[in-house]
Amino acid sequence: MRFDGSDNYVATDDLKVAVNAAATLRRPLLVKGEPGTGKTVLAAEIAEALDMPLIEWNIKSTTKAHQGLYEYDAVARLRDSQLGDERVHDINNYIKRGKLWEAFTSEKLPVLLIDEIDKADIEFPNDLLQELDRMEFYVYETHETIKAKDRPIVIITSNNEKELPDAFLRRCFFHYIKFPDRETMQEIIDVHFPKIQKTLVKKAMDIFYEVREVPGLKKKPSTSELLDWLKLLMHEDMPLDVLQERDPTKAIPPLHGALLKNEQDVMLFERLAFMARRNG
Repeated sequence: MRFDGSDNYVATDDLKVAVNAAATLRRPLLVKGEPGTGKTVLAAEIAEALDMPLIEWNIKSTTKAHQGLYEYDAVARLRDSQLGDERVHDINNYIKRGKLWEAFTSEKLPVLLIDEIDKADIEFPNDLLQELDRMEFYVYETHETIKAKDRPIVIITSNNEKELPDAFLRRCFFHYIKFPDRETMQEIIDVHFPKIQKTLVKKAMDIFYEVREVPGLKKKPSTSELLDWLKLLMHEDMPLDVLQERDPTKAIPPLHGALLKNEQDVMLFERLAFMARRNG
């Protein structure tokens, strides 16, 4: 069972090594990197490449660790008992299985994605330490232990919004997805737009990497935003002259809304254009 990338996902050598090392150790793979570098998509591509089911747990700021195990709806059971519903005699009717329960009891070895774990509160990773380490948990309401038949491949993503506890990090295999260099970016573009004009790609990437290097930029455009921008440039049939002979007094790239995602960065480019005009 080895991951070597896929037709739809360009995986660098170090990323493939990390995925296969985590799969061999059966440790959770903690993946960090800039937003838009393919962290979430990685789990889906691993599942497809290895012909495994994908179970996704998308974390929000309100998500609690126990929701990944199970939830017991005592209120619904009380209501049904007052109504004389026969369902109350089986407590299993009021237990909702979480994503870890699904992964542990899956008939086929799955890939479990815990996406954006840093969105939850600081105690969230600590609350999952034992379950991810032992791959089992106890259900108090039914007095049963749910144990994984085989340790699933666990992919955990983080955008570095919060520091993760050391005890949690010790149980993971870590990989940071570096922002793609031009050669890797070219491979990614070729996968998504195999028939795109090479000149268009070259000029667009020149502008894209220039934008990323502008000092003071609040949010640098990501890989996914470059792909959106290229799609727009092709859809609008943008003349190459617009990119090749870009006027420095008009610093904002055409269709910049695909690249710049907040007013501070737009204003920064407007100031740069103003300074260029003032300096002649």
